[in-house]
Amino acid sequence: MRRRVQLTANAASQLDSLIGTHHLPADSRVRVARLLRPLVLFPEMGAALEPGARSPGLRFLLGPWRWMLIVYIIVGDRVVVVAIEDGRNSNAVTAGRQRP
Repeated sequence: MRRRVQLTANAASQLDSLIGTHHLPADSRVRVARLLRPLVLFPEMGAALEPGARSPGLRFLLGPWRWMLIVYIIVGDRVVVVAIEDGRNSNAVTAGRQRP
C-alpha cells in the first residue's frame, strides 16, 4: 500500500528553525524530502521509539545529518511527521529514554 507522507505544522516549523540555528544548506528541505520518500512504500523502516509496544506508535529516522531526528507516526494511509529535532538536545523526544 502506498501512503502519503506529510509534515505537521510543528515539524515544518522545527525544520525551519534548525535550518536557521544550525546554518544548514539551502537544499535542506530537499534532503529531508528525499529521506522521507521511501516511507511511501516502507512506512515501518524507522525504528520504534518504544520497542515492544503493542501499538506501532512513534517511529524515527536519522538524517540527513546524524544528529537530526525525524519522528513520525503511521495513521491509516498517511505517514505523519510530528517532529524534527536535534537529537543532541536534552529536550529531544528520545532524551532520557533507556536503551534496550
